[in-house]
Amino acid sequence: MPDSKLKDSKRLVNWVRLIKSDTEIDLMRTASRITEKGMKTAFENINPGVRQCDAVAEIQKSLLSGTPEFGGDYSSIVPLLPTGKGTSASHLTWTEEKFIKDEATIIELAGVYKRYHVPMARTVLLGKAEQKKIEAMKATNEALDAGIAATKPGNTANDVAQKFWGILDKYNIKKESRTGYSIGVGYPPDWGEHTLNISKGDKTVLQPNVTFHMIAVMQFGDWGVEASES
Repeated sequence: MPDSKLKDSKRLVNWVRLIKSDTEIDLMRTASRITEKGMKTAFENINPGVRQCDAVAEIQKSLLSGTPEFGGDYSSIVPLLPTGKGTSASHLTWTEEKFIKDEATIIELAGVYKRYHVPMARTVLLGKAEQKKIEAMKATNEALDAGIAATKPGNTANDVAQKFWGILDKYNIKKESRTGYSIGVGYPPDWGEHTLNISKGDKTVLQPNVTFHMIAVMQFGDWGVEASES
């Protein structure tokens, strides 16, 4: 085959996976119901005096038991639970220590159905929240809302990112990392698809049935807040 040409097909299958079928979207909607149940369980169990490991045990039980109609699968990533100063770092899990009043806790988890992941992140402020954390959460939520509003077919990942960072710029908040990535089927150690990124310069065009995790990880020295939507 002297006239053949070789071309790098790295992540070819991943890119094919980017646009989901209607059936896949239905599976992800089912997973989202499990996600919501798991986050509700997190809110109910993250309280001062409760051991982190005990809270996560209840969260995991909730995610795996799913709903009366649909059982949950194991997630590619365990529930993430940085607390206190740990909120300034990424991907920390739980310890045997107890939650402390007036500290913040970040919870990031995913409901999973038939291997389809739908992640969500929230920040729990226990007791009296510091004003700086309240203001950071307001700015974070506003930026997320602006980005999500721009997620329309025909727009690019860069268009979404520009709207998100436009709000951060308004509040003079710096963020270097991406703020989203494509999701779907996942196995350990990751639930991301390693294709589309919600970041400045990513020209990937959004199309119907493209699914991604829009996540704002905001870190400020020795503390941080986080929120996300899929």
